[in-house]
Amino acid sequence: MEQTAYCFAWQGIEIQVIYTQRKWDVIDHLEIRSIASERAPLPITTTGYRSHFMQPGTVEAHGGDVVAQVIAWLDEEAAKPEWRAFVEASRQSDLFE
Repeated sequence: MEQTAYCFAWQGIEIQVIYTQRKWDVIDHLEIRSIASERAPLPITTTGYRSHFMQPGTVEAHGGDVVAQVIAWLDEEAAKPEWRAFVEASRQSDLFE
């Protein structure tokens, strides 16, 4: 079982991804968490943490760049109306604080 950690920023949020190949010798696994701001919501999780299992070889079949694939996933989900509404509501609440 090989495990690799990555840190990067996405839209001002620091994110850590831990990619585990062949977890339990069966499946690949991503752990995605926002670390600054801690537990900041992301388009793929309202809690700031997401555990995601996938078939072995999925990351490699898409070029092998874990960070690029997670960013693409975040960008895809961020384009959805639900996330845009959340961002807009967050901005509105900032006006009244």
